[in-house]
This record gives sequence, structure tokens and C-alpha cells, in this order.
Amino acid sequence: MNNNLYNYILGIADNSLILGQRMGELCGHGPTLETDIACTNISLDLFGQVRSYFQYAAKIAGDGRTEDDIAMLRKEREYKNVLLAEQPNTNFAYTIARQFLFDVYHLAFLSELQNSKDLTLSAIAKKCVKEVSYHERFSSDWVKRLGDGTEESHLKMQEAINDLWTYTDELFHQTESDKVMIKEGVAVDTAKLKENYYKQVSALLEEATLETPESKWFQKGGKKGVHTEHLGYLLADLQYMQRTYPNMEW
Repeated sequence: MNNNLYNYILGIADNSLILGQRMGELCGHGPTLETDIACTNISLDLFGQVRSYFQYAAKIAGDGRTEDDIAMLRKEREYKNVLLAEQPNTNFAYTIARQFLFDVYHLAFLSELQNSKDLTLSAIAKKCVKEVSYHERFSSDWVKRLGDGTEESHLKMQEAINDLWTYTDELFHQTESDKVMIKEGVAVDTAKLKENYYKQVSALLEEATLETPESKWFQKGGKKGVHTEHLGYLLADLQYMQRTYPNMEW
């Protein structure tokens, strides 16, 4: 098994898995029916991407595990998603801010992953980039609507951006597996995406009459399996059926 490639894939896939679960929590709880359906569809898009990644990871692992085993049966410290993805749906502004801050990165990342020397990852990226382009438009539009809306929506949106900003820098951290895959032309060199990411985010925040946080203090650890307290509760929901009824089939 190519451990570096396997770990690299988990690092990509876990972001979509955990964020997809978060967005799925909004099913039936959105502020309007149209927005509820949109958030649920984003969740389904992310889970669809995850299937492709985990099917490939299972093939590389070659140890009999299925995509479901990899997705559902790991322990908390074995998940490699960034901390941003696991933050809770505190209110709708937090949901949108989290999605926006991830979407801008995700779209840039997939645009580059299309050039990967790994043809499977390249194919997945080419399929997913169209979906994520919509995700980025959706979250960006909502940031502007809430930021440049009522006094209350502006305050809530600014609070969400301020609180979640501390998790953005981790998007560009590189694990040892990432570095090896970059050298082999498989992985995206995320360090090269950082400057443009913050320029793009700041430009949209300005358009939304929001201030870009000046804090240079950032949280990290998710890519190494060190998570916030929120992930354990999320996994308890995500893994419940698989762990309660082992080997079940639809």
C-alpha cells in the first residue's frame, strides 16, 4: 500500500465528509425551504465526492476494507479533516461563514488537483469542481446578503467570520504525506494558494461591508488527528448505524 497516497486522499476526503455531515444537519432546519434544499444538496454533493475518494482509498489500501469502513469505522484521532469543517451550526451566519471560508479554498484546490499526475484524482477533481463552483457562489452570495443586510444580520455575520477566522490558516498546512505527494506531482502545493485565498476572501468581505479580521493567531491540529470537542459528537451521529448494526446492508 502507498501510505503517503492513502493518507493524502484521507486528508482531502475527510474535509468533505465532515462538512457534508454538518450541512446535512440542516435538512428540515433551514431558514427557508429553498435554502434548506440548497444546503441539503451541498451536503449530498460533498458525500458524492467522498464516495469517489474513499473507493480509491479502499483500492489502494487493499486490505478488504470498503469505502463505508473507511468513512464510518475509524476513531476520532484517525480523521484528518481541518478544524474548520467540524465547527458547529451555531446559527445560519456561522453555517454560511464556515461554508464560504472553505469553499473559496476548495474551489482553488480542485482547480489545481485537475492537473495531478494521478489520473484518478485528476478525474475526481474534474467532476467535483463544477459542483464546488456552485457551492462557492451560493455561500458568497449569502455572505453579501447577510453582511450588507439588516443591522442584526451584519453583526451576526461579522461575529461568525471573526470566530471562524482562526481556523483558516490550517487549510494551507502540509503533512509529511502531502510533501511527498507534491514532489511526485500528485498533490496540490497548497502553500501557493494561500496569498490569493486571503485576497479573494478579503475582497468579498469588503463587498459585503464586513471587516477582515486582523488576528494572526490560528488554530491547527485537525490534519494530524487532533480535533476540537465538536468532532466526537458529530462522529457519534455519523457512525451510529454502522456501529450499532455491524455489516448491515440496505
